[in-house]
Amino acid sequence: MRYFGGIEGGATHSRLVICDESGESVGTTSGLGTNHWGIGIPECARRIVDMIERCKDEAKIAKDTPLASLGLSLSGCEQVATNRELEQELRNTFPNLADSYVVSSDTMGSMFTASSIGGMVLISGTGSNCLLRNPDGTTANCGGWGNFLGDEGSAWYISYRAVKVVFDDMDNLEKSPAPIDKTWALIKEHFNIETRYDMLPHCYAKFDKPFFANLCKKLALSAENGDKLSQSLFQEAAVLLARMIKALLPKVHKDLVKSGDLSVVCVGSVWSSWNLMKDAFTREISKMSIDYNLKLVCITKSSAYGACYLGADSAKFNLPRNYADNFTILHTHPVSCPANNGVSKKCSG
Repeated sequence: MRYFGGIEGGATHSRLVICDESGESVGTTSGLGTNHWGIGIPECARRIVDMIERCKDEAKIAKDTPLASLGLSLSGCEQVATNRELEQELRNTFPNLADSYVVSSDTMGSMFTASSIGGMVLISGTGSNCLLRNPDGTTANCGGWGNFLGDEGSAWYISYRAVKVVFDDMDNLEKSPAPIDKTWALIKEHFNIETRYDMLPHCYAKFDKPFFANLCKKLALSAENGDKLSQSLFQEAAVLLARMIKALLPKVHKDLVKSGDLSVVCVGSVWSSWNLMKDAFTREISKMSIDYNLKLVCITKSSAYGACYLGADSAKFNLPRNYADNFTILHTHPVSCPANNGVSKKCSG
């Protein structure tokens, strides 16, 4: 019996799955973060091995049995050179760990959990990023530059915009599109402040991106309860996320959409507020002629499965998988032709 491993790795925690030749999971476990930019490649490799050894023990797999393949879908693994360094570290330091490796970014695991040929991943969590992968292996991205240069449509961005709109309104620089009272109260509560000057340490000396972004949860609840300003912030985010998709559509290969659909895997906590974003999102998408359906999906399994599939494919093993069990459909945007008022038929020309 051969075994195939896959790891979904983030900055704070990671998940591992090991599947047998039938594609069934024989063991799962979790571990510490595996972003090598924060911990270094040797420590990243050590944490990977720790998870595999613990999972083998629980699954009653002999410790000296190497995995037939190991797919690594890790935060921070966007560069070919450092990905090779990580693979080499694993091969040299732990020579019996696996026979074959694939090292890729965390977006790839999410994508291949939902599809075998590629597609698009749109992340909107603490930060944001959009990645396209065509069946021929070519890729393109929009965003992913962090809060200083990007993160549009993310939880951090929504939180930042809430603070910015309130400050601009109070300065009389630009008036808010809706009353700011409730949003300002949420900002003061979240950051435990009384004045705008108290906000400055949270923006500079004590800046904590995840904590800043967590304001978004309170804004979502406020929007659900009818606050117009909070609602407008999610609508603004929806437009930006739609534009990230639109930016990559010209690079979609025809083989990716020959079924008539383009799958967009939606990852991150902001998508739980889809009801607040749907109308603005669809209005923005409808401004562009698209002659295939956009199918927004949310994966229901760890993207460690996608990493496992990638690893098995690289080892030339046809690992059985049922993609329909791995995701749910969030929204389907039909073929749209603005010149024809959005009528669902193939766009001509």
